[in-house]
Amino acid sequence: MKTNIVELDSYAANPGDLSWEEMETLEGCSFTRYDRTPAHLTVERARDADIVLTNKVVIDAEVMAQLPRLKYVGVLATGYNVVDIEAARARGITVTNIPAYSTMSVAQMVFAHLLNVTQQVALYDSAVKQGEWERSKDFCFYKAPLTELAGKTMGVIGLGHIGSAVAQIARAFGMKVLAFTSKTQTEEGIEATHSYEDVFRRADVLTLHCPLTPETHHLVNGNRLKMMKPSAILINTGRGPLVDEEALCEALKEGRLAAACLDVLTQEPPQHLPQAPNLYVTPHLAWATKEARERLLHIATENIRAFLQGKPCNVVS
Repeated sequence: MKTNIVELDSYAANPGDLSWEEMETLEGCSFTRYDRTPAHLTVERARDADIVLTNKVVIDAEVMAQLPRLKYVGVLATGYNVVDIEAARARGITVTNIPAYSTMSVAQMVFAHLLNVTQQVALYDSAVKQGEWERSKDFCFYKAPLTELAGKTMGVIGLGHIGSAVAQIARAFGMKVLAFTSKTQTEEGIEATHSYEDVFRRADVLTLHCPLTPETHHLVNGNRLKMMKPSAILINTGRGPLVDEEALCEALKEGRLAAACLDVLTQEPPQHLPQAPNLYVTPHLAWATKEARERLLHIATENIRAFLQGKPCNVVS
């Protein structure tokens, strides 16, 4: 009997520009995929699955109880909060994730946002296209000040794969790096601290790369925003609930923060987009370069192959 693999929300990882051939040709397997699966169809579509792949479709205890053949859940992301890990463990279901596939892509987005703010690229591009350069009396014109990064302090919260990559890029720009980390040793040129407050007070740019836990929920809140320099820039490419978005918007409106750049929000997609001056939002795309998604699909396939060979890897449960 073939091993049935069902992918419940394939569109996010592959909107059509990549191939599923590697997964489709796994020996001894059948492969069915759906672009998107609403919650009420999850059980119906996965009922006969031995292996379920998901990005954002929730596989909780209630769903697992209705999937008698389920032996493996592969999360097509690094974070695996969409799966009830305790329920999976109790049922002997293996759960895997995809670690470190998008490290450089996310780090790149951090600096895309940062350079847009410090160089005002979008603002000036728009102004030029509206004819302001043609009307200028000088060879250049000014609408907003530009900021040099060299000598500024990059505060990094979380020094895992992505945080470390961001720190190294920041150093290449001539920035000082102050990192909140549980590590006892860091790379040369990175100052470590175990105090959130230390980072909030000293950072000219604060970027979040920590997991979402009860401790880090609303890590960026009203009290900590008051500690930050009015000239500081906040960047979140981690998880939306790390930031109290209401408090952030208040700080921006009151001029207590220079800018904020969010690639993630508490609710995705948002029903009500946060609104504030100098707030820049992208739709959870930091991970999604073509190269990163190619790695994700390859690692997902290798995770399944290892499981079928009795040697599971990247196991979170």
